[in-house]
Amino acid sequence: MMKTFLAAAAGLAACLGPTWSLSAPDAVPADAGGFVRITPGEIHWVTAPGSHGAKFATVLGDPAKRGLYVIRGQFPPHMMDTPHWHSQDRYVTVLQGTWYTGTGPVFDASKAVPLGPGSLMKHPAHGMHWDGSAGDETVIVQIVGEGPVETQQVDPKGPGWVEVHR
Repeated sequence: MMKTFLAAAAGLAACLGPTWSLSAPDAVPADAGGFVRITPGEIHWVTAPGSHGAKFATVLGDPAKRGLYVIRGQFPPHMMDTPHWHSQDRYVTVLQGTWYTGTGPVFDASKAVPLGPGSLMKHPAHGMHWDGSAGDETVIVQIVGEGPVETQQVDPKGPGWVEVHR
């Protein structure tokens, strides 16, 4: 049976918020041909510290190590992260719900751009942004990038997450 990755808190906010880490201590076993298959039931979701219910899962690879990684992020209704940036480019695809995104150092939910399922957004390295669910639905995104990656809050003393009602 394939093992999924356990997420450990420590230094990344690899997904989208306060500084914390997702690491993958175990490799997903490949079959004899090198193929890897992971079902939704094998994905191990971990609640991000201080996120009011936002969850993340490392699906493949390890964002703390060199190489390709795949992460999923799950935002509960009305929960968004505050401005932050990542040290490497990241590509985010909306899998479920309407993901609200903003760019720049100032959080303003009224200026967030809604992206529905199938939409993609590139977060360029060091590009300040903020995002999440600004509506009544849970949002799930998939994030692909090259590690190692670090995440920095624009205002490390401010909150990493905010509840919004549009």
